[in-house]
Amino acid sequence: MSEVSDVNAFEEFLKPGVYVQDIDALFPLLQSSHIIDVLIGLFRGGRDEVMIRLAVMREIAARAELPEWTPAQLQNHLSFIDATKLETVLHRLRSHDLLQWDADRRVYQISAAGRMVLSAISGLLRFGEADDELGYLMSQAAGGSAVGELSAEHLSHVLAKLTEYEHFFQEAIASGSEFRLKSAQARLSKAQPWIEKATALINTISENGMDDAGWQIVHKIASQQSRLLNMASVFQRELAKVARQRVMLSQGGLSSTELSAWLQQRSVESLAQMGARMAVTPELLFVLPDVMLDISDDVLEREVAVPKVSVMPPDVEVAPAQTEAFSYPPQLTDLTRVLAQLEDDSALPDVVVGGGFAQASYRYSLLTFLGEKHEDADLNALAEQPFRLAHALDAPLQAVHRNEVAAMTAGQLIKHTPAKEG
Repeated sequence: MSEVSDVNAFEEFLKPGVYVQDIDALFPLLQSSHIIDVLIGLFRGGRDEVMIRLAVMREIAARAELPEWTPAQLQNHLSFIDATKLETVLHRLRSHDLLQWDADRRVYQISAAGRMVLSAISGLLRFGEADDELGYLMSQAAGGSAVGELSAEHLSHVLAKLTEYEHFFQEAIASGSEFRLKSAQARLSKAQPWIEKATALINTISENGMDDAGWQIVHKIASQQSRLLNMASVFQRELAKVARQRVMLSQGGLSSTELSAWLQQRSVESLAQMGARMAVTPELLFVLPDVMLDISDDVLEREVAVPKVSVMPPDVEVAPAQTEAFSYPPQLTDLTRVLAQLEDDSALPDVVVGGGFAQASYRYSLLTFLGEKHEDADLNALAEQPFRLAHALDAPLQAVHRNEVAAMTAGQLIKHTPAKEG
């Protein structure tokens, strides 16, 4: 009777002639209606009620070596809850199949459905901070893959989150705002370990196999992952452009960026008070139309003693200008030749340092072009080299002490096999 009443309740939402059994979006949910009823029983009601129910269930499930509890043991262990209220909570958990009651032995125990719900909630609580969504989704996908229960729906959630990251990063780059770029850079740094773990997940899926729909999503995840990992160099390049445009406001070294950061840390009330103190309305000295007219007439009628006449200078023959062909500094060609001769991974200082600080800085900036496409032949020759720049955004400095370079960010150039076209 319950199932029939649930099906009839759908008639309020569906159009005439549409039956709930024929809707693909509802069919898997109807098949799992039992676990959904369990969740409704647990979370229905006020926030405080739900918190108490969860606390009681977690305390009962925490004693793994002795999973059975007598009513007296629960009363003693949960003595911070009123005895009458505790009995009400236990009755609700029991009636919604979250708790089992053995009448013969008079003991409580967490049900199978209740333990699954607690396990899912435990994962959510562990990834409860901001920007932990990708970590939770990756852990769910990795766990499903490990036990052979990974579905295309799991992977679609991962792909959706990676796509959301890409849109956020692209908007930060398009804005040109230093603060948005740094915020996006910090967000990428936090998400980068999980993005890299997508590679291990894809390798596991390759070994275990998957259906066609899953494989399509896997390929999209791999492409999305590659684009996101390339964002680190894009952020560095954009922040370098912003640094070149930074305005110094005084001889003491105060920059427009520092001023903007200081203003962002102030509260709205303090900014309003500051604006009230700084807002000054100039007092008009001449506000009467007749006075302003007298002054303007006097200025117009005043004779100019020595009128100035502008004369064009005489023509002068000049030699035709010679247009010189543009050429890149020799460090670009040298760096391309060095990368072409490398047969394995190499540390950054071994490739970058040499000649002096200016030359090393220029070579280091050129490494951000690796893996990109350029119309310029010289830059494209460098970008096509089979290497990628690998270092963490917060990597420590590595001591160098040669060629005017004391230290630089630790990292490596990782060699990889270029993907074949077609």
